[in-house]
Amino acid sequence: MNIGLVGSGAIGQYLLKNINKNSNGDLNITSVFVRNYDKYKHLEEQYNVELFTDLSEFLAADMDIVVEAANVETSKELLPDIIKVKDTILISIGALADEALLKTVSAKDSKTLHLPSGGIGGLDLVQNARALGNLDKVTLTTRKPAASLIDEAVAVETVVFEGKAGDAIDKFPKNMNISIILSLAGLGIDKTNVVLIADPAADKNTHTINISGGFGDAELTISNNPLPENPKTSALAALSVYATLERMSGNVKIGN
Repeated sequence: MNIGLVGSGAIGQYLLKNINKNSNGDLNITSVFVRNYDKYKHLEEQYNVELFTDLSEFLAADMDIVVEAANVETSKELLPDIIKVKDTILISIGALADEALLKTVSAKDSKTLHLPSGGIGGLDLVQNARALGNLDKVTLTTRKPAASLIDEAVAVETVVFEGKAGDAIDKFPKNMNISIILSLAGLGIDKTNVVLIADPAADKNTHTINISGGFGDAELTISNNPLPENPKTSALAALSVYATLERMSGNVKIGN
């Protein structure tokens, strides 16, 4: 599978290292779209890729899928053009809080948009429970190191937000991207409950998902270690993108 990559940040570099440098036979990043050619030209020789600064030329290259590994702003700008012609994996899922963009990528004439689970899990369970109206309630409780959420010092864990996912995204846009993917899998941003806790004793992000409905009840807790290359990115988020590509290249599909 030939892969086109948009962006070369922490996750982009992670994919280049683990796919091209480590020679994954079924996967190969062949093309990379960047804004600044001079800044990233070393990637061409290091990972045997071709760099593009023109989006039309990038999309015309020989690739089976595009992986977005940039940021929310770049995704909002480029995704409408990319999804018209290429299946895409979107990492900056926060972009889909924009209703107009979500409508664009959901159009019948768009290519397929793949959304990795990122720093959480259990999305297949949420979607299964939702089938035939069997999901009634979804709550996401996220606990993060206090300094990553609020400016003022706190001595004890403090609830900094409690409400619906839509409002959480507005107030903490850089910290609540996972609430968007959970909302899309479940009941939507206006029916997904979110509790955000600033914890001075925490050294990692912890997410607990509680769901209930006609299917029964479920609880899932994930504590994320940071990506060694970039402490601001969770290791599981990077792994989820790589694993999505691996599953796509295989013949056996689990949980789909």
